[in-house]
Amino acid sequence: MILNETPRRQRVTKLVSWGHWFTFFNIIIAIVIASIYVFNSRLPETGLGAFYLLVNWIGHVSYLTFIGFIILVLPLCYLVPNVKVAKGAASAIAAVGIAFLAFDALLYNKYGLHINFGTAELLRYESHNLIGHFGWQQWGFLALLFVVWLMFQLVMANALWKRIERFKLKKFGQPVAIFFTVCFIASHATHIWADANLYQPIIKQDDMFPLSYPATAKTLMSKYGLLDIDNYMQRKELQLDRRIAKAKYPASALYCSINNALSIQVAIVTGENSSKVIQQLAQQYELAPLKNHYDLSSNAENGFFSLLFGLPELYKNALEGQAPVLMDLPQKLGLTTQIYAPETGYSNIDWPHLLEQSTTTPALTIAVVSPVQAKQLLQRQGIPQSQLILTEFSANKLTTTYSNIKNIDSSVISSHQDIAPTLLNLLGCNTTTNSYSTGQNLLKPSRNWLVSTLGDKVLLLNQQHRIEIDGSGNYKIFDRVNNEQLSEELDTSLLSQAMKHLSRFVQE
Repeated sequence: MILNETPRRQRVTKLVSWGHWFTFFNIIIAIVIASIYVFNSRLPETGLGAFYLLVNWIGHVSYLTFIGFIILVLPLCYLVPNVKVAKGAASAIAAVGIAFLAFDALLYNKYGLHINFGTAELLRYESHNLIGHFGWQQWGFLALLFVVWLMFQLVMANALWKRIERFKLKKFGQPVAIFFTVCFIASHATHIWADANLYQPIIKQDDMFPLSYPATAKTLMSKYGLLDIDNYMQRKELQLDRRIAKAKYPASALYCSINNALSIQVAIVTGENSSKVIQQLAQQYELAPLKNHYDLSSNAENGFFSLLFGLPELYKNALEGQAPVLMDLPQKLGLTTQIYAPETGYSNIDWPHLLEQSTTTPALTIAVVSPVQAKQLLQRQGIPQSQLILTEFSANKLTTTYSNIKNIDSSVISSHQDIAPTLLNLLGCNTTTNSYSTGQNLLKPSRNWLVSTLGDKVLLLNQQHRIEIDGSGNYKIFDRVNNEQLSEELDTSLLSQAMKHLSRFVQE
């Protein structure tokens, strides 16, 4: 029996070996181009999230490129064992494939979308606009760019063919293949764990790369008792995207009138001994306490946002640059609105002008002041004629808050989110509070609970409990008064209602 390989078999073997090396170098190119997805997305904040990003980046892109070789190039090596035809066809396929990847990366960079049937209309529209603006120079440049890219692939293909015997002697081919395989397996194994635990730093990366379908195993894990599927579904329902890109604020057009003859002041006292100063001023001017008032923000800046907009800090980035309804609506209807808060960027009045103005002049004034400034502000003539709220920033705590506004229900649990709807209703604007705030009108409260966010946590407070829900949907229940952790059952109906209320302004 003749054991020597035929010339055709030798050529096929050499072509297959060349194809593997050709694919390897295109994998490197594809990984570099795919960095556009990585650097135009929000990077993970945890070490595990960063690890998954790295192995998914390398594993997924190398897998896509290798699958392209298996489906489109490898059959050519067997069916058309002509070296020139195989190299030319493989170079053209690689050039087109990498060009599509680059185009998809640019589409993702601009719109956050990938090439698929769902984006066909957008692509058609964009292409129509480009065609309408392109002259022959632009088309010529694009054609030349693709020809240069194709020539690069042909040069690389020829260079590898000439050196294929030398590459066969290299010992790093197998370790590299193992490395890519390990990255691919590690990314999917990590995602299975993340999906089962609703680990957001990993789950949020699901749509980063094109043709990405990370593995899940909820049914299998549930079958073998490794996952409580009911608990999983409950935690999933309690999840909320903590990074809102767009918000519709207000949720609907506002139609109302206001009392232009009313003067309202909100003074937020900051600095050392702010609580003590507020209590002294409250006693001096006979202000009534709001005993259950909270500042459920992570810092003073976010607390000021919640007070102005009547929304939790969850919406802060999405509403950057927008005017709060509390100040914008009264101003458009003829009432003077003014803010003194130099460290927040919202100020439209300076301190001397604020002190010079009489409080008998109708205006809505919100000021962030030091204890000394608070005393100066309240010593002005006309305080008894003003509707006044004195409060403080006290991140994630019960605050010292007083007011002379009559009929405020101090028995309900309130927060800085309730100040905006309360003041607008006080001014006579009776439009639906839910259209511009997650707070409520404390003059006529309609519920005995409040919901807010604190960093990555969702907070729900009622008369007895404080419920904290983390980014993975896990929850803890505390006694609201003494902060002792409890082992009580979760009121899922209330939680579901609160989550829907909290996300009512989120725009997809």
